[in-house]
Amino acid sequence: MAQLSLIPVEPNPYSWRLRDTLAAIALFLTTAAVVLWQNSRIGVLWDLSYLLDTAFRLSLGQMPYRDFPFAHAPLTFLIQAAIINLTGRVVFHHILYAAIAGALGTVLTWRIVLRTLTHPEQGKPAKPIWLTALLLALPLTVLGVYGIFPTPFYDCDATLAILFALYLLQRLVTTPLITHHLPLITGFSIVLPVFFKQNIGLPFLLVIVIGISAVLLWNLIRRAHATTRALLTVLASAAATLALAALLLHLTVGLHAYVHWTVTFAAQRRMPPLSDMLGVYIDASLLWTLPCIAAGLAILLLPRLRFRGSSLLATLLLAAPLLRTLTLFFLQPDSDDRTTNLLLLWPAVLLLSALVALWNLRRGLTLAALLPFFTLAAINGVLLSQQLWGSTYAIWPLFVILAAGLLAGLPRESKVSLPLSAIFAATLLLCGSFYLAGEERLSYANVLEGDPHDSTLAALRGLTVRGPDLPALDQLVAFTSTHIPANDGILLINGEDPFYFATGRTPRFPVLLFDPATDPYSPAELAAEARSRNIRWLIVKRTLQAQGDPTPNREETLQLLSKNFAPFAQLDNYDIYLRR
Repeated sequence: MAQLSLIPVEPNPYSWRLRDTLAAIALFLTTAAVVLWQNSRIGVLWDLSYLLDTAFRLSLGQMPYRDFPFAHAPLTFLIQAAIINLTGRVVFHHILYAAIAGALGTVLTWRIVLRTLTHPEQGKPAKPIWLTALLLALPLTVLGVYGIFPTPFYDCDATLAILFALYLLQRLVTTPLITHHLPLITGFSIVLPVFFKQNIGLPFLLVIVIGISAVLLWNLIRRAHATTRALLTVLASAAATLALAALLLHLTVGLHAYVHWTVTFAAQRRMPPLSDMLGVYIDASLLWTLPCIAAGLAILLLPRLRFRGSSLLATLLLAAPLLRTLTLFFLQPDSDDRTTNLLLLWPAVLLLSALVALWNLRRGLTLAALLPFFTLAAINGVLLSQQLWGSTYAIWPLFVILAAGLLAGLPRESKVSLPLSAIFAATLLLCGSFYLAGEERLSYANVLEGDPHDSTLAALRGLTVRGPDLPALDQLVAFTSTHIPANDGILLINGEDPFYFATGRTPRFPVLLFDPATDPYSPAELAAEARSRNIRWLIVKRTLQAQGDPTPNREETLQLLSKNFAPFAQLDNYDIYLRR
């Protein structure tokens, strides 16, 4: 098969060995076990029901964007719909998907980190480098893409798709000989995240296209054409993938409808102020972390500053943010403070990675030099959606990749990489484990309150939720199967339960979950829509698992609906109304 050369032909330093197989199996199984353990103790009804009910309606043939409002990219929901079509309505199948996807994310990140640390001219990865990469990846067994939020979700899938794309992009610049299909697959892979989560995938794709175009222009100016053909193939493949996706959207749901709901509507409901997005970069902790790290780098880079024990001092200075987090973990018993200290590691790593990446451009504009910018674009795309504190749950692998890039930039003769990676692993493993167990990220729902319950419904087998929600849902399902004909239209407010997935009933109302990001209707429009779609039953959940009730204009909406619906029954946690 014809081959393209991006770097001089040398022995492959990334060949797979027995130790790699054992490490991959250990990382995979441990990560998957953590995700399954998480699902055995918590269940977030708000997000899970939205995903399962939407996937179920897709499995029935209902089309998003065209048949009902939908502000999200489709791929996560289509994957879950395919699982439903292939294996039936069983929630454990979706939990298993999350465990496998999370495990793959950890293994992928480890391989990316190993390539980041290994210099091609060194031959096979030396033992310290291999061990350093494994230590950096180890915390992802608890902080992987599906560790903190353990059920299928678009942010997590988008991160997994980005890891796949970064792995292929990295192979383009680290593989001695590449076949023609690698640039083709790479072009496809950089588009894929757009259709999992648009605010993550679009910045990622845009920066990659700009970056590759800049490299091509740079090569043209310098008359260096070694990489031109492969990079042009990547761009052509990406363009073809986008064109095919646009054609499929046009033929199925309408391209205009897709753009309206996923770009215009989503931006109106989710775009935060610029000051909030930039706030992370002006955190007060940077006033001491950056000088400490600069001092450590100066000791390593300037021969005149070296002395007996200088490596130890440099290690301590470079690890100062980690050591602070680790120390405060033992001094501060409050879980919120521990979480804040862990997340404060992000600003320094983001800024340092950007500065180091800019500094490395002095050697020339290459695809290898631009890889950190692609990772930073994906991270900032996440911050664009929900800001730092609400969104890091799915992107810790990208944090680890940036940390590996910083270690790779240290002088090769220094002896600080391995101890730094050990401190990194210890800090993130310990603090990350308590962050995961305490579930501060999921504090918007009462996931840790009450006794754990399993559902008696076959479709919800494998789902565990603390509190009274699942027994109440079982009661509601039993009531509806007895009193509500299967073809009657039902409107559920707030909709945080996976009612349609559990019952197999066909959703008749366009909106299944009522919050500002998913509900485009005013109270009057919602009431009118209920009339036009002949909704005969209104079911209102009184106490939600979610903290507070995000239903837009809840009281006004219920007041308008009460004009057309009369009380019919009252269950433990639901009020049932029948159209007058």
